[in-house]
Formats: sequence, structure tokens, C-alpha cells
Amino acid sequence: MVYAYTAIGDSLTTGFGALPGNGFVPIYRRMAEGRLDSPVMPANLGVNGLTTGGLKQRLSTSKVYRAAVTDAQIITMSIGGNDLIKAARAAGPRPGAFQGLLSQALKDCKRNYSDIMGMLAQLKAGTRTPYIIRLVGLYNPYPQVDEATEWVRQFNRYAAGYSSIHVGFASIYHEFAGNERGLLFLDHIHPNGRGYRVIAGKLDALGYRGLR
Repeated sequence: MVYAYTAIGDSLTTGFGALPGNGFVPIYRRMAEGRLDSPVMPANLGVNGLTTGGLKQRLSTSKVYRAAVTDAQIITMSIGGNDLIKAARAAGPRPGAFQGLLSQALKDCKRNYSDIMGMLAQLKAGTRTPYIIRLVGLYNPYPQVDEATEWVRQFNRYAAGYSSIHVGFASIYHEFAGNERGLLFLDHIHPNGRGYRVIAGKLDALGYRGLR
């Protein structure tokens, strides 16, 4: 059997910050092929800078996205980091605005995430083909900022709550915390090749139960 793998999400899905072929999507695909002992055909629909709102819109209106999700047996999603980054940048040097902007961004992010998960479930409803959905958790791109740390922790707790027979959550927060120098690209925001290998390994460790 040939497994169709659709990757949706932001610049982590595109593999920004790593050499071609060294993002988590191609690494995870190779791992999945080894574990499943079958070819895995990828469709990478990642978009740099994509937010939860942007992904929700694409899943609502794009025939390409909707068909790719419907037809896939393996789906990965990395989303949410840009919601935090945009709120932090909007606050700029105004510390008084930081907490309010982050709080509103988290509320909007959770609502969008809920809508996204609902759309994924709807697109997969009635399918007779086994499938798995793997959610990539967030690390903290601003480890020196306490409010950002709490934002990421709350987001991860929320996203992990969608775990089910089909859905698995890959927690990467603790792997990156304190190891940013070794796992992040020069921009200190995106993973480097080592960081993407960590993400792929966490996805692979969730297993493939239900696909065979």
C-alpha cells in the first residue's frame, strides 16, 4: 500500500531554517516509510508566516487543501507559533500592552484551532480509509519572556486535549527549553536541522497504530 501524507501548517512545515530535505516533513516521511514498510507520498502545503486564522481560511475555501486532507492517511499540522509572534511584535517596546495582546491572541488562537480541528474531523468523516492526525506542539521562541512561556504552555495544554484514537500530540516544549542554542536556526525563531530531527522523532514516537 502507498500512504498519502499531507502536511499543513506554517514555516515549521515548510522546513524554514534547514537545508532542503532536512525539515521535519521529509524526515518524518522517511521514518514513516521505515516503520510502515511501505512508500509514503508527501504533499507539503506549509506556508511561511501562516497563522491559525490563515489555515482556517485555507481549509474552508481551498479545494487543494480540502482534497489533500480528505485523501490523506497521514496528516501533520504545525500551527500557532505565528499567532504568538505577531502579538509579541505588535506590542513592541510597550510592556503595558504585552499582556493584553498576548491574552487576546491566545483566545483567538484557541477558537481558530477548535474550528480547524472541527474541519479536519468533518473532512475525514465517513472515510473508510484508516488515518492518523499528528499535531506538532510549540516551543517558546521567547524563552526570556515569562508571559510567552505561559502562553506556549497554555496553548500546548489546549492542543493536547484533542488527542484521540486518530489524533496524537507531539510535545516538543521540553526538548527545546534550555537547548535553544543547539536546536534553533540563526534567527533564534525557527529550528535548525537538528531541531527538525527532534520534531520528526517525537512525531514518529507517537506510532502508527490504526494505519495497519
